Amino acid sequence: MRHEPPVKVSNRSLLTRRRFQFAGALVIGALLPFALRGTLLAGLFGEPASVNALFGNSLAITIAFWMRLSIETYPGIRSCYVIFPAALTGHGLMIVMLLLTRLPYDRLGLALGFGLHVLWNYFIYFYAERKIRQRIAVVPLGDVSRLSQIDNVDWQTLRRPRLEETAGCHAIVADFTADLPDEWEAFLADAALAGRMVYQVKQLSESLSGRVELDHLSENSFGSLLPARGYFHLKSLGDFLVAVALLPIALPLMALVALAIRAEGPGSIFFRQSRIGYAGARITVYKFRTMRPVSVEDERRAAMTGQDDERITNVGAFLRRTRIDELPQIFNILKWQMSWIGPRPEAEVLSIWYTSELPFYRYRHVVKPGISGWAQVNQGHVAEVEEVNAKLQYDFYYIKYFSPWLDLLILFRTIKTVLTGFGSR
Repeated sequence: MRHEPPVKVSNRSLLTRRRFQFAGALVIGALLPFALRGTLLAGLFGEPASVNALFGNSLAITIAFWMRLSIETYPGIRSCYVIFPAALTGHGLMIVMLLLTRLPYDRLGLALGFGLHVLWNYFIYFYAERKIRQRIAVVPLGDVSRLSQIDNVDWQTLRRPRLEETAGCHAIVADFTADLPDEWEAFLADAALAGRMVYQVKQLSESLSGRVELDHLSENSFGSLLPARGYFHLKSLGDFLVAVALLPIALPLMALVALAIRAEGPGSIFFRQSRIGYAGARITVYKFRTMRPVSVEDERRAAMTGQDDERITNVGAFLRRTRIDELPQIFNILKWQMSWIGPRPEAEVLSIWYTSELPFYRYRHVVKPGISGWAQVNQGHVAEVEEVNAKLQYDFYYIKYFSPWLDLLILFRTIKTVLTGFGSR
């Protein structure tokens, strides 16, 4: 790891401080619409509709801020991905609450609050946050070499156990499992007492890379190999209810896709394939057919899709790029076999191959497979064993940090993936 000399930097900009951002959002997104409406319509200050809009905007901003704090702790996410969805969720929940309680509310005040809230957050991001690059001080003992492979952080190797050496650094990282000399352990204790962030190298490496190394089965924060069972069952129920709600929208779209596939040429509309699902059970996964029927002798090779695969049809290329070909898997969700988000289910023939080649591969079946997943938004489509090994590290990260916040992050990034066509084949 290259040595970076200590650098003194000026105090962080006020715009990058979370408390200032939250207070500013309350002023811009809640108090300002309340004041504007009171000025434009004299006497509206004391009206219940205006007061309810004020409290509704305030609570919506608080919810959105809490969501962002929870989601932005995960790697590979920029604030710009989360700002609009978090604000939309917070303000949407407030509108639903006001509708259900039948309280009077000021529609224009709520709309102004949402718009100004979003504009404030994007101003903060583009003017201040996107310019920030993390600088982390490294205690040069133990297994810290893995950090050099992460290039989105400036690493500053410490020469002495002195807090002044960490000037300008956002955090400190050390290998807590190493036999650290007394002076370095005292230094880390002093850093924690001074309010400095001190990370364990393994957890920080996972957080920044979004991958869990496959040297052993990785437990979650409770020391268990099983992900949280409560959330597992709640997520399954949520998946089913969302699928039922989307079915009236999905069926007409699927009918149009079926007509397009039929118009392009002969062959079945749907593609069915035996894949391995939750707990290693064999399931039949449904997709729209995107390839021409071609006889391939090698069953394993037939299950793979190569770059610019000549079997892909014109309609199929569009369906793959937009991920619409996965839409029939809504029926797998309705059958409780799949989730909207989780490790992608592999073809049975490939799963058998990967299980024989890769350690712990079968562990990815401890959660339900999904239509989109952490590996898909980070890596895209892969098939060869070497690529699947890296994909498995993403799957293990998802299982280890299995939570609604990680699912929400994957949902936001899936929207970007669909719009850009990232990783499709």
